[in-house]
Amino acid sequence: MTYETTEGRRTSAVDTHVGGRVRMRRKLLGVSQDQLADSLGLTFQQVQKYERGANRISASKLFRIAAILAVDVSYFFDGLPDPIEGGGPDVAVSHAHEVMQAFLQTSEGVELAEIFPRIASGRVRRQILDLVRTMAAEENRRTSAGD
Repeated sequence: MTYETTEGRRTSAVDTHVGGRVRMRRKLLGVSQDQLADSLGLTFQQVQKYERGANRISASKLFRIAAILAVDVSYFFDGLPDPIEGGGPDVAVSHAHEVMQAFLQTSEGVELAEIFPRIASGRVRRQILDLVRTMAAEENRRTSAGD
């Protein structure tokens, strides 16, 4: 899925995904758009466009952002389907981005996103994920039953 930007250029769901990951990491570190923009020699409006996926981030700029936000460049692509295995990445990316955006729109989502990676044990993280899945399924059952 590609879409037209206001400038008439085409961007893709991958651009939106990468921008969303920049936003998420920036917020987790407590870095403002102004601070990131200053570090990059840009305006905060340009950072906003990057984060919305309205403008593509060049490879060199993404490399610099990764250094500023203290992550590997691959971090920004986490959650995308493997391009070698095929499949339509745009639909999966678009859905993943919508889910991520909805999650980060809540204060609980931001707090969970900040705290969850601090849990070192993969086993404990999986147990927490299983608990949340079970609770969500129960909530869906109650809602469907009209309780």
